[in-house]
Amino acid sequence: MSFADMLPQTLRDAGAFLRVELAPFPGRVNVMLRALLTSAIVIVTSLALEVPELPLSLLVVFYVTQSNVVITRLVGLMFIVGSTLAIGSSILLLKFTFDYPLIRIVVASALFFGSVYLMRVLKIGIVFFIVAIVIIYVQTFVDQTDQAELLIRAVLWVWVAVNYPIALTLVINSLLLPAEPQGQLKAELERQLMAADAHLTYLIDGAPVPAPITLPDVQKGALTLQKLLKFATMRDAHYRDTQAWHLASIATVTRLYLGARELSASVQRPTAVQRSVLDELRLNCRALATALGADEPYRIGRVAISGATAAMDIPDTAVEMQRALHALSDFGRRGESTGKPSAEEPMVVQDAWTNPAYARFSLKTLLAVLVSYVFYNATDWQGVHTIMLTCLIVALPSLGASAQRALLRVAGALGGSALALFVIVFAIPQLDSVVGLLLMALPVAAFAAWLAAGSERVSYAGVQLLFTFSLAVLSQFGPTTNLTDIRDRMVGILLGVGVATVIQLSFWREGDGDALRLKLVSMLRPVSALLRFPVSGTAETGQVSYAQQQLQAWAVLGDCEAILARVALEPNWQEGEEASLTMKAQAVLAQGREIMLAGDALRQALDACDARVPLEVLTAVRVVEEQVAACLDLYANELSVNPPVARRPRRIEVPLKPDDSPDASLWAGARRLAGEVAGLPDWDLAMPSSGVLHRLPEHD
Repeated sequence: MSFADMLPQTLRDAGAFLRVELAPFPGRVNVMLRALLTSAIVIVTSLALEVPELPLSLLVVFYVTQSNVVITRLVGLMFIVGSTLAIGSSILLLKFTFDYPLIRIVVASALFFGSVYLMRVLKIGIVFFIVAIVIIYVQTFVDQTDQAELLIRAVLWVWVAVNYPIALTLVINSLLLPAEPQGQLKAELERQLMAADAHLTYLIDGAPVPAPITLPDVQKGALTLQKLLKFATMRDAHYRDTQAWHLASIATVTRLYLGARELSASVQRPTAVQRSVLDELRLNCRALATALGADEPYRIGRVAISGATAAMDIPDTAVEMQRALHALSDFGRRGESTGKPSAEEPMVVQDAWTNPAYARFSLKTLLAVLVSYVFYNATDWQGVHTIMLTCLIVALPSLGASAQRALLRVAGALGGSALALFVIVFAIPQLDSVVGLLLMALPVAAFAAWLAAGSERVSYAGVQLLFTFSLAVLSQFGPTTNLTDIRDRMVGILLGVGVATVIQLSFWREGDGDALRLKLVSMLRPVSALLRFPVSGTAETGQVSYAQQQLQAWAVLGDCEAILARVALEPNWQEGEEASLTMKAQAVLAQGREIMLAGDALRQALDACDARVPLEVLTAVRVVEEQVAACLDLYANELSVNPPVARRPRRIEVPLKPDDSPDASLWAGARRLAGEVAGLPDWDLAMPSSGVLHRLPEHD
């Protein structure tokens, strides 16, 4: 049997708190080794003890093996609860409806509908995903046998095949190759500080040119640090007690990482004074890396740049980096708290019982599954049962996410099928021992584990590749030469993708367009709040608070990019509409990032200005900041209504000052900020699209 198909949905799409999307780091090899070692033990154990459903056991190993111990245990617990609830519900369903096919299908459909609904509205939706797919798939068992005892035995063996690999995976991940989030957090902090150190060394000593730091690198690094801190606080009570300090450290490291990028772009040939300042900055960064690695309070080693020194042609970015280090040192010395940790997400979404989209999604998914069930029973083609499973697997909240999942499923299945075909034809006839079987299967498992440990763009393809290969090669307790299963599985997957896509496009289309627009609104408002953030001057705690608010803005930018990537994959019968939406969203996202950076540069200039700058100039520049923030708020408000008609903000007039005037840098920063906000595009999708951004009259 191929009951192992019951869990092909990745954890990353079932619950946001189960997803740990980290930037590439050396721990990927660790994840691969843990999955490979556990897979080898599971293969030997299942074959030796004749535990059925080996492909399912390997699939569970890949899902439960996550990037660190915390998420691995959490996922394992969810699988145990979900599989137990699913098997229990299936047995009760069969007990009361085994002899009544119509009632059985009706009750199973009702349970499936409820499970899919709860999968959408609950934080632990993965549990009900397992329940849904087991309940609907158990109906295929009934079609294969009329003996209730054999049916119950098969269902109970599934529980064993799911849960013993979970226990084994937890042992391997906890004892042999543990990946603690605290260590990963320290490693990522050190990586970013070392990258900043490399850029400073290049500017000071003319060392080899380091790898460039891009804005996506800064954004991804900030998100990685925040997520690792979340898992570290779940794992370690000490991190929970000192969460404010660690959050301040993360904000400071992110500021240094971004500052190193800006220094490399702005400073070409530093003077002797500049080199001295940069060397002081480098020493303080190294002291911070040492303190964070040893879990010790950070004490700034040398005196920060004074106001007089800052006036001696010192880059504003270097001044701001030193201020950030000084602020962190002062924060740790005072032992202050930055406030209570952010509230946890509720277990149930706020509109769980009022939003009709959840019920519509459940109905569409149920309809696709029932159409598939009727098809493969009417054709008496039991081998294409994967058509049902595929309908649920690719049923994700948006068309873009569904299309991405469908592509990965097809690609992984094609790769696994090709490898299985090659092995069955050329390798299996030569095998005569378990050692040979391991030598044949483990390289495929290693490659699949490497893909599964990567980014979400390829991770599910790795899981699907392993499952397809093991289903064709390892589903029996002996050598197999049957190529029919490979063909039937691919046909079922392709038909399932087709049925699910047609139904999702035909009824209550649920795209990410509106979600993307609202997420862009939620990105512009934090940027506006950053512009209104009071200039701290010498208030170190203000520096830390500002850096933490920047982290939140980076996080929202990352969410926008993820949704935008899904929107680009959405199938659409109305040519040009989605392209226009994608183009405008890209423009808003890019301008939002540039506005945030321009505002940050202007803030640095305000912090570093000397006493020669008149008070009225400082006031005028802050007025420009307020005007830009007001323009962003107005644009966000117009973008949030439905239908949105957001007009390009008018350009704010900023006077041009001579380069040798003491306030030249302030006015230059204000002009840059005003220019960036004026670059926001007009947003009116009702207007005919010609491939360019249309411009409506500017605000009066």
